[in-house]
Amino acid sequence: MENSDQYSGNYCEISFAEKVRLFSNDYLRCCLYIASGKQHPIHFTKKLYAELDSTSHVLEDFLDFHGAKNNEDWYLYRELAATVRHLSMGGYCQKHITNRLIFYELPDADEFRNAGHRASAFINECLMKLAPVILDEARRLNIAIPETSFGPEDFPGTTTGEMLPFTIDDEAKDVQKQYVVRIASEFLRISTRFDQLGFYEPYTIEEMRQLVPARVNEVEVRRFEMVVHNLQSSFDTYVIHGGFRFGDRKLKQLRSYFSVVFHLLQMMGRLLHFYERHLYESGYRHSYKRVQDQLSSMVDPDQLLDFTVNYGLYYACNYLSTGKDVAREILNENIERGRIQVGIPVKLGFHSRPSLLVAKIVQYFGGQVELVIGQDRFDASSVLDIQWAGGKIQKENISQVVFEGDIRALKDIEILASANYGEDSIGKGVPLPKELKYLR
Repeated sequence: MENSDQYSGNYCEISFAEKVRLFSNDYLRCCLYIASGKQHPIHFTKKLYAELDSTSHVLEDFLDFHGAKNNEDWYLYRELAATVRHLSMGGYCQKHITNRLIFYELPDADEFRNAGHRASAFINECLMKLAPVILDEARRLNIAIPETSFGPEDFPGTTTGEMLPFTIDDEAKDVQKQYVVRIASEFLRISTRFDQLGFYEPYTIEEMRQLVPARVNEVEVRRFEMVVHNLQSSFDTYVIHGGFRFGDRKLKQLRSYFSVVFHLLQMMGRLLHFYERHLYESGYRHSYKRVQDQLSSMVDPDQLLDFTVNYGLYYACNYLSTGKDVAREILNENIERGRIQVGIPVKLGFHSRPSLLVAKIVQYFGGQVELVIGQDRFDASSVLDIQWAGGKIQKENISQVVFEGDIRALKDIEILASANYGEDSIGKGVPLPKELKYLR
């Protein structure tokens, strides 16, 4: 048990100085390796990032337990460990994207790859600046520097030129359509929520400072990260779990979109945590501010924001947006279709309020629904299309219309119609049925 040392006389006799040496040993060996300057960028592998993450994490926890956050002598050493931890986690996520990009089959892959290389280079440069400072700080604190360093052979890459043979059939022959429909619909909903950021071109540094942390921050990004991760988990559990190389290409292409977004959000969450907790100006007392300034000299806050926002956030938004077409195509291939006939809004017809509510229902589910009047068909996800149909309905004095398409949306349109589309006979809004609470 982790806490067994409090019951064991042998372990309790180990002093703080000896324990901090033990907990620092492999961490400092990593720093010696990085500070040597001999490693090529290719040597910043997932294994190196993972070693930096794990060793800095356990050291940070040890220091926190012993009050380093409130000790002027030890605070910098603690903050350096936290810095390494979050940068290495971000580097790990970015390296994962780089390794997998060949399988993702994403649009704009070359541009994305080059931007990712620049993000990795920034993280690696920061780690190379930090390593000698960490070693100097360890010496100041009389922590013994290990006699030997790690070497490139200790951190091989995870990729080789070989692939294991494909011996398990991964075709989605018996996929339950409701899972595919649910996942595609959720992807569209997440994409719509991201649209509010309106990311059309890179932000200036002043715009990024306004954006972070007011609108884009660790809490929001991690919330989206969890939602996208749940989406990926559902896909791998209920749809296809055999990786990217074989199987239904369209389904795997959809997985590529939310997989790359998930790993971008992972990276952003780590970098935002570091920025908000360790670099962001928030009225620190003098001792904290001095250390914050030292960290800023090694990890440029503006560059960190640039890669977090203009790389991470930009491509997360981009691939959520460009993935919509694939999601809609898959959705419409798998939805159960139906047909309903309902009355039009009493007295005022399809003016703005009822048109908006119908469109919101269709957009919520994401599948295709059409409003049918004779030979004419109108897109029921479009407020303008519905209002255009409303003019025809009024002109021809029609009292009932037909909706065809996604049966999930049709059920809720039927409920909405039974409540006269959410308004009374003079156009005043009335409470919606509880089944339509998502419209409120």
